Amino acid sequence: MQTGEALTALTALAHSTRLDAYRMLIRAEPDGLSTGQMVEATGLSQSTFSSQLAILVAAGLVAPEKHGRQMIHRADIGRLRELMLFLAKDCCAGRADLCAPLVAELADCC
Repeated sequence: MQTGEALTALTALAHSTRLDAYRMLIRAEPDGLSTGQMVEATGLSQSTFSSQLAILVAAGLVAPEKHGRQMIHRADIGRLRELMLFLAKDCCAGRADLCAPLVAELADCC
């Protein structure tokens, strides 16, 4: 991942509605959620939510798929991994012992 791509992803996540939606999609993996399910969960109007979701899609964090009449959205876990590696690759100037707590916590959650 390049710096510009990381900035785009981080900018997309730097809004409470988008961050909440992305975390909702992470929890819904591997099945994803329909737009309707996400709108219902957030309580926002369809148009407001769709415009926020479009920013996540444009950043490459969310992948939409058409299933019949529904649009199913899934978090792009590969893209999340790239972003996390971009942020952590220079962690603690290469001192693995200082990064151990981060690695252990990630291993526990995933």
